Amino acid sequence: MAAEHISSQQASLGFSASRDVRRFWLHQANLAMNQLIGRRLLGRDASADEAPVILDEFANTASAGSIIAFHRHSRDLKAGDLGVICSFGAGYSIGSLVVKKTA
Repeated sequence: MAAEHISSQQASLGFSASRDVRRFWLHQANLAMNQLIGRRLLGRDASADEAPVILDEFANTASAGSIIAFHRHSRDLKAGDLGVICSFGAGYSIGSLVVKKTA
């Protein structure tokens, strides 16, 4: 559902994961889940650079994990780079935010 949510959001904004998005900061609950979302969005395995994981350092931090991943893995973005921050949880709640580096 998270991959479908992100894909739908991207389509409504006129861009695609495989072509336009530099990085995905995903909910950090489960490595296999993050890998599956990356595969569904990109049509291949996402690299550690495209979808960084912080589980090995912080474990499951619930929906804060995507923001921690963003904080730890965003300084190298260049002006114009797009990224997606996505968290999800109980009750099939999903939220995502598209961010763009401006300077």
